[in-house]
Amino acid sequence: QVQLVESAGGLVQAGGSLRLSCAVSGRTFANYITGWFRQAPGKEREFVAAIAWGGGSAKYADSVKGRFTITKDNAKNTVYLQMNSLKPEDTAIHYCAAGRQNLTYYSGGVYYRERDYDAWGQGTQVTVSS
Repeated sequence: QVQLVESAGGLVQAGGSLRLSCAVSGRTFANYITGWFRQAPGKEREFVAAIAWGGGSAKYADSVKGRFTITKDNAKNTVYLQMNSLKPEDTAIHYCAAGRQNLTYYSGGVYYRERDYDAWGQGTQVTVSS
């Protein structure tokens, strides 16, 4: 069973930066993808970014493209989300998720839906003040 533990989020001013981490354990990860989602108050959970452990390019939602960067450290089984130029609308609970998807499906678009993932972290609050 895959387990995910997210780092603490935080409070940051608009324009600032924050890095989240997600430690993944419980499986070998060659055929896994890890994604970040977020849920703002009163809104549905939405895709933020994804990366495949076995290769391929990182994927981003249009709303964060150019500001957020997802990376992975294979030796530490940890995925990071570097968030720069933060905006008040980035305020949300951020979730890390893992799913078993091969690179063909990942490259073909199987990464942005909640059902593409079968393990979730507990979520961490990110608040951006104006």
